[in-house]
Amino acid sequence: MMQEQIEHRASANESYCYPRRILLAVTGLSPQIVTETLYALWRSNPGTLPTEVHLITTATGADHARLNLLSPAIGWLERLRREYDLPPIRFAPSHIHVIPGRDGERLDDIRTPDENVCAADFITDLVRRLTAQEDSALHVSIAGGRKSMGYFVGYALSLFGRPQDRLSHVLVSAPFESHPEFYYPTLTEHPIHVGPEGKKIAYDCRTAKVDLAWIPFVRLRSAHHRPLVEGNARFSDCVSAVQEALAEHELILDLQGKRICAGGQIIRLPPTELAFLSWFARRAQAGLPPLPGITFKDPEGRGADYRAQFIAELERIDPLLDEDSRTLRAAGLRDGMLPDYFNTKNSTLNRMLRDKVGALAARPYLVLQEPDGSGYALALPPEAIRYAPLPTAKPQRSR
Repeated sequence: MMQEQIEHRASANESYCYPRRILLAVTGLSPQIVTETLYALWRSNPGTLPTEVHLITTATGADHARLNLLSPAIGWLERLRREYDLPPIRFAPSHIHVIPGRDGERLDDIRTPDENVCAADFITDLVRRLTAQEDSALHVSIAGGRKSMGYFVGYALSLFGRPQDRLSHVLVSAPFESHPEFYYPTLTEHPIHVGPEGKKIAYDCRTAKVDLAWIPFVRLRSAHHRPLVEGNARFSDCVSAVQEALAEHELILDLQGKRICAGGQIIRLPPTELAFLSWFARRAQAGLPPLPGITFKDPEGRGADYRAQFIAELERIDPLLDEDSRTLRAAGLRDGMLPDYFNTKNSTLNRMLRDKVGALAARPYLVLQEPDGSGYALALPPEAIRYAPLPTAKPQRSR
């Protein structure tokens, strides 16, 4: 528990560093979670207050939020800001995001399976966009809205959340919790009435207790390859990508087709990068120890030996190499394999794999230096590596 508190304080303090701090909440007919959350942040650490607020809601919820939080007549958000002297917080009608249906019309509620799919995709896309800028920090509240909305926004943050992003739930003491007239603990006397008609009891909002419960979550952003992080993939596509990243790993090399299958994806590689990977794949298949690195002086003469093994893999990729082609490909290796050549090919290959399948999913297929510095190797076991022709396109998953 103490460690979690330390981590949360560290995360909160980091929010000072981000000029754009966003509070994103899902709401139904309870827009007061916005003012409750802002009050709790001010009370615990004013530096973590957001610079802007965004809501995800339904058509009915949008009208309710606009009238209660933004209207000149009521304006509970502005009341809170003035009463507690909070800094300016951007919140306009354009920050109220209404979930659309298949036909593009605003949904009044989320009840059917199809409406849940629409909500999941919309929420996923918005969280992806709000986490796209490096100078921002996103705080997601799951305190309002339907349970499915809270699940989707929490899972979306798990899919795309960065170290500076946080997840919370607001806790309000009885009898103020979920009361439609309670928005935050006021500084002056402000009664609300609780109980059945004719037997209502008045309670003073000054006595309410409001706290935030920080919710730890697993950050899976690195499991995605770049098109999912930067594109507009659906919620189900993102979940499938994470499942593939965490599945059992197999590397298939198709040398003649100049392709591999890694992380369930077929990837075309340039001949030299494919040869480099195949060199280490064969060593892993044979159960050989990590390959020692090359020094500039190379007293052991490894450069010449490594050059021969590498050229052998190139010739397996294209067995019809003529003498001129062989000479051309070997030009960078005339004096044996030098450290710069080895390191460049290694880093280029690893970068290509990370870009294609994501940092987490790519890790088993990377040529990495052993922790003890003994050499370079693939971490895959021999049975996870095979050479075989690959189809021209990735086969569709059965449903």
